[in-house]
Amino acid sequence: MADLEHARLIINEVDSEMLRLFERRMEAVKEVAEYKKEHGLPIDDLAREEEMIKRNSKAASEEFRSYYVNFLRSTIDISKHMQHRLLDGMKVAFSGVKGAFANLAALRIFPDAQAVPYPDFKSAYKAVENGDCDAVILPVENSQNGDVGGVMDLAFFGTLYVNGIYEAEIVQNLIAPKGATLSSIKKVISHPQALGQCAAFIEKHGYETIEAVNTAVAAAEVARLNSPDTAAIGSVEACEQYGLVKLEGHINEASNNTTRFAVFSRARRTPSPRDKHFIMLFTVKNEAGSLGRAISVIGEHGFNLKALKSRPTKELIWDYYFYAEGEGDLYSPEGEKMKTALKECCSNFKVLGTFEKEIKI
Repeated sequence: MADLEHARLIINEVDSEMLRLFERRMEAVKEVAEYKKEHGLPIDDLAREEEMIKRNSKAASEEFRSYYVNFLRSTIDISKHMQHRLLDGMKVAFSGVKGAFANLAALRIFPDAQAVPYPDFKSAYKAVENGDCDAVILPVENSQNGDVGGVMDLAFFGTLYVNGIYEAEIVQNLIAPKGATLSSIKKVISHPQALGQCAAFIEKHGYETIEAVNTAVAAAEVARLNSPDTAAIGSVEACEQYGLVKLEGHINEASNNTTRFAVFSRARRTPSPRDKHFIMLFTVKNEAGSLGRAISVIGEHGFNLKALKSRPTKELIWDYYFYAEGEGDLYSPEGEKMKTALKECCSNFKVLGTFEKEIKI
């Protein structure tokens, strides 16, 4: 009995100490939640969770290690549950209406946040700049139809930072009012990107095309018209949202049709050695070989340039800015040297964002 009482005293003392440590940990979790809200970051970070579990469980004795791993997983789940509750009031802007692909991406990345629709890319972006929303999700590129130039322009001229890139498979469907058929359709309405993704299908059926701000707006317009000769191209969710029927699914030309969405926020996330991807924006001096020197600087410092795209600045005729994506740690000693060298040969330069990796949603 004495041994049992002694063991219970130890457990009581440990539990009391664990309570103090638990409360201290949860206070830190609150800070993490606030940081993620400010920087437009999702709650789940599975790579960090596994890294933390592996690192912390190494010190546990072999007898108790498996139990300690379970303890850590349970603690992480409790912490994330608290973060979900704290982020319930987060507002995420997107372009379009309910059922738009950006809306679906927002719900997947930030399931606890309020997804707020805006009529176009610019108004959604400005909603974060002026503080009406905490983050905005905008498409930057489609695997079949290329870059979204309007979003790239907002990134160049605006003040927000990219704190994550997310890949979402896009399945386009021909959706129409009840009673419509493939042969009755004469016109299709959708966003230019969606029309481009489905160009072969549209040409095959000889449909006339009409552009809309986005796919869900197109679905809403088709529902309003309620005509058997007019269909929209969009998601199954938009089809259900507006009481339409799917005439044919997966009509995009490429079997693997993926859109990359960027999450923009007012604050840049704290650099981490795990951030191996970056996006930079720059303009070069109007001198012979200046662009070539900028590209050389990136390679000379050991960074892999994955993409380089140009867009007109709209300030001067034939004046361009460059959007560069690459691999490497921009905040390592070599990265600092590379940025310094770029600033010397570029007239304008800014780091739009760094992140660990692109995430499929």
